[in-house]
This record gives sequence, C-alpha cells and structure tokens, in this order.
Amino acid sequence: MKTTRRSFLATAGAAASTLALSQRAQAFSDGPIKIGVIGVGWYGMVDAKAAIKVGGVEIVAVCDVDSEHLKSAADELEKLQASRPKQFKDYRELLDLPELDAVIIGTPPQWHALPFIAAVEKGLHVYGEKPIAYDIREGQAMVDAAKASKSIVQIGFQRRQSLALREVSEFIKKGGIGKLVQVDAQIHYRAGTGDTTPQDPPASLNWDLWSGPGPLLPYCPQIGHKSWRLEQTTGHGHLVDWGIHLIDSTRMVLGLSMPKRITADGGTYYLKGKITTPDTLTAHFEFDELPVVWRHRLWGATEYAPETDNGIFFYGDEATVLAADQKWVLIPKAKTADRETHDVPADLGTLHMANFLDAVRTGARLACPIEDAAKSTAMVQLGTIAYETHSVVKWDEAAQQIVDNPEAAKLLKREYRAPYKHPYPYKA
Repeated sequence: MKTTRRSFLATAGAAASTLALSQRAQAFSDGPIKIGVIGVGWYGMVDAKAAIKVGGVEIVAVCDVDSEHLKSAADELEKLQASRPKQFKDYRELLDLPELDAVIIGTPPQWHALPFIAAVEKGLHVYGEKPIAYDIREGQAMVDAAKASKSIVQIGFQRRQSLALREVSEFIKKGGIGKLVQVDAQIHYRAGTGDTTPQDPPASLNWDLWSGPGPLLPYCPQIGHKSWRLEQTTGHGHLVDWGIHLIDSTRMVLGLSMPKRITADGGTYYLKGKITTPDTLTAHFEFDELPVVWRHRLWGATEYAPETDNGIFFYGDEATVLAADQKWVLIPKAKTADRETHDVPADLGTLHMANFLDAVRTGARLACPIEDAAKSTAMVQLGTIAYETHSVVKWDEAAQQIVDNPEAAKLLKREYRAPYKHPYPYKA
C-alpha cells in the first residue's frame, strides 16, 4: 500500500470569491464580534470555543433551559475570554440584547427554526447546527426568512472544510475512477442507551421548555440531554442526526442537487423498546446522475476498519475511492495494484467557524449557506419519510413537494404543540 502524507496551513477566508463589504462588517474593524449562544449543553459550546479559538469575538450571552448548563458554560467561557457572559433561559431575551452581532444555535432540532427566524428578523448573523430544522417545511421557512434579511448564515456541516473530500471531488471530476456508477455512505457504531423509565426531570431542567414545539413526552434519561438523537420526535434518528454529514459531503463532492426518488427499509431489531427510530436502515436516493445508498447499523461488532465504520465509497468502473474526514484511499481495479492512502488532516470545526466569522467581517464566500444546507437536510428527512410510510417517495424539487403520495406529503410538516406556531404558513 502506498501512503502519501501532507500537511497544510489553513487560513480563514480561503474561499475563492467575496461579496461586497456590508455596513455591519465595517463595524467590526475596531472591535470583536459579539456573539450569543443558544443551547450550551454540548455542541453549542463546541462551536463557541471554536469561535474563541479563531479570535476576534466575545461571547456576551448564553441561553439554555437547564440552569446547570448555564452556570457551567458561563464559568468556562469566563476563564477562556476573561469576561462572563450574561445568562438567559428564554432565547427571546437573549436576542433583545442591543450589543449582539451574531448567534450560535446549538439546540436539539425542535428548537432550530423559531430562534433562527427570530434572529435573522433582527438582522443578526447566525451559525446554526445541522439538521437545519426538524421538518422540511420549517427548513423552507428558515430559508425564506434568511433571504428576506441581510444576515449571514452558516450551517454546521463542518466536513465542507475537509481537504480530503475536496481532493476526492477534483480526482473524480478529472476521471480518476472512470465513470462514476454508485455511491455508498454509512456510519455504523454501537449506540449506547439510557434509562427509559418515566421519571421526574432533573431539578435544573425545564422539561416543558426543552420540549418546545414538539410533543411533551414523559421525561426519561434516554430522550433527555444528548440522548435525544435517536428519539423520533426530536433527533429523528441516525440518518437525520449523523448520516446527514455524509449525505451533505456526497452532495458537495459530486455537485448534486436533490434526489427524485427515495425508498428506505429497515427497523428496530436490536434496540427495540429503547429507541424509537431504526437501528438498522438502508435508504436509496435516486438522482438523475446516479444512485446514492445509505446504510447504518447501531449494534454488533466494530467494522473491519475505521473508514468502513464512517466513510463514503465512490464506485467507478475503473477504480473505487473510499473517503473519510481526514483521508482518502484509492482502490484500483486491478487486484495486483497497490492502494494509495492520502492523509489530509484538518481542524474542520475551527476552519468552518473561521469561514463564518470571516464572512461576517468581510463578506467572504460561505462554505455552507442555508439554501444548500436545506437540501441536505431535506434529503435525509425524505429518507425518513420513505421509511416511516413504507412507500416510494417522489420529490419534485421545483415545486418543493412530494407527489402522488398524500400520506408521505403529510409528514413534510408536523403540528406544533400549543401555544407554539409553525413558521410555515401553508399546509404541508
């Protein structure tokens, strides 16, 4: 096996083109970008620390529905930046701060749409985590709100900063694997589960507010902090939560738009009674150009190699490429030929945040604007709809509608729990 190694010095603002310098960007020449963070239980803090690492920012406020999260986040940020952020339980109070320039949204998906729309309506810039929304119609409402504003919006598909994936894209475009015929993507791992017994939530947690516009389920640790990802009403399962990264990467590498036909099959075979989404799933996304197949398994033995645990196979008629975050492997057609491993390390989260902050300051081109992130989000959500309805889902991209399948179309928009109101003004 032949291995090539390279290192690189990445700098913020590596995008090829820039936009016009906005008035807001000019205001940052003499001071830090002042940021509020909504949701600091886990990934919101990861993003906040990435912003501090990039520099030129101040986290002026944090918001969370758990008072312990608020205190620990404020304590940690005070040590990192020598100023203590204000603390809020209601995101609307945070958004009213006059000094605020931008927000990071690191909440579970049921709380993505409403804070996002409120932020851009106030002219604030937004770094939001994936998936952009819980349902497809929320995502469309968010795209519309962003377009109507002057806000700069970056979505946290950090793998868009992967030089390994960029090299794969160029290699495939130049014919390195011949004719590309199919793509397989997968993330397999052994999912841990928590206690599913209904019980009182922790005293520090406002469970009603945490549930937000989603249904108010009886609390249990399995659907609470960090465990919500495999719950149908919040994280919506592994394809939507984790698979979305490789689906977005596939779209980026190949320049794909949206699939026209989607099927999915699987079930909850091993973790039944513990999670409410499939622990085993295969989804087939048919594009005009080629099929993309997703697979996951959340139980059993570790895969043969880490790359096959978490990676994308690009199958050509002359060679195959296996792509991961930090490296890619060329597998020649001839059995006797050596495989080539290309290691391309990068600090993806920091680079992605740097790109966002540079765009805020200078109008630099974003790696992941919300319009494109909405397509990756909708794609995995369509896969989930196909699975939940046991049906073929046909997607009309121009009309933004599921056609000839009324039951599936109903799942484009879920009803909000009162008193919350869904931001998409029309029926599904």
